[in-house]
Amino acid sequence: MSAVVVVGMNHRSAPVALREQLAVPAEELDGAVRDLGALEGAREALLVATCNRVEAYAAGPDPDALARSLRSWLARRAGAALETYLYEHRGEGAARHLFRVCASLDSIVVGEPQILGQVKEAHAAADEAGTLGGGLGRLVTRAFQVAKRVRTETGIAAGQVSVASVAVDLARGIFGELQNRRVLVVGAGKMALGAARGLQRHGALLAVCNRSYDRALKLAQEHGGTAHPLTDLSLLVQASDVVVCSTAATRFVLTREELQAAMKSRRGRALFLIDIAVPRNVDPRAGDLDSVYLYNVDDLEKIVGEGLEGRSVATAQAEAVVTEELRLWQREQQAQGAVPTIAALRQRFRATAQAELERSLVGRLKHLGPEERRALEAMLDATMNKLLHAPTMALKAQSEGPEGGALATATRALFALDDAPEGAQGSAPPTPEARRKATG
Repeated sequence: MSAVVVVGMNHRSAPVALREQLAVPAEELDGAVRDLGALEGAREALLVATCNRVEAYAAGPDPDALARSLRSWLARRAGAALETYLYEHRGEGAARHLFRVCASLDSIVVGEPQILGQVKEAHAAADEAGTLGGGLGRLVTRAFQVAKRVRTETGIAAGQVSVASVAVDLARGIFGELQNRRVLVVGAGKMALGAARGLQRHGALLAVCNRSYDRALKLAQEHGGTAHPLTDLSLLVQASDVVVCSTAATRFVLTREELQAAMKSRRGRALFLIDIAVPRNVDPRAGDLDSVYLYNVDDLEKIVGEGLEGRSVATAQAEAVVTEELRLWQREQQAQGAVPTIAALRQRFRATAQAELERSLVGRLKHLGPEERRALEAMLDATMNKLLHAPTMALKAQSEGPEGGALATATRALFALDDAPEGAQGSAPPTPEARRKATG
């Protein structure tokens, strides 16, 4: 059976400066997961790429070789050595990790809903690329069910400490009242718009600036703001109090020099910059400028973490759901492990019985008529089913316990299921109609 392996980095294991080297734009996700699925030994593949994590999942028969391939693939994409920043999980550990990711227990903001949608997008891309099968594909679907249970059975999403709420608190700390303060959103990211809406609720005025003016206009109309083309960015920064950046650009949208020039025209007025993008949109050196307050996703993580202390009960409940679902998944996987042995055992008995029946029907029993032949076939089928009932039940029952693998191995050895001759295993027996044609 294939083993699932995940190798990746997230907001806890690596700083944003390194994560942005592995960033995968949405339009490149299909190609990237196809590359991942083409790795030697990878029978299935999935790539989860967000602003806070890049994780490569794969399933194959050799987990050691697969883990090495995944690490090399990520290092090639980053163009840098990543070993000290990568984490790795296999088998049960990989399943638990995926369950926790989808349940938002591994997010900056525990309980946030965005990660589930992002994993679903990754699942859709892998499905479209043809890199999912019955192993990893089923595991991802199960992770979605786990996330649903966590959200409906626990209070994980109640009273969230979010990026939006943190942005509001920071802005109020800088400006005091936010009434009529000007907020500029650069890009169309959901987190950026969420932060902007939080500021709007306190009376701030919203402007949206995007590479696509039509997209900016649509978002501005939806959220009660004004739309602007990206060419107006410098002038908009000069007039804004808060700038929230979340574009897919691979280079800085706002450089230190541009912000230094903007601050001269502002004459000392404070500027609050929230850079949620990965790769980063704002030159980190801009934070050294007077009256410029710059926060990136790693800064926000630290602040959010300070507000999660009261969520321990809901988090513990969510972790319990994950553990319970993991046990159920393990039992199902163990039961699935018995299926090939049961199928091979039944095939061996069926093929042997039918081979003997064929010899009799062309020999001493060739005088039997159609009705008698059918009765004889039915008798043999019934006998085989009764003989195999107890072994089948034992294999199914034992598959859920620690001895399940040993019993299946013993069964395959006892009946030589791994070296059955052609026609006794792996191929369908001839139909009664075919036998009648062969015997006249």
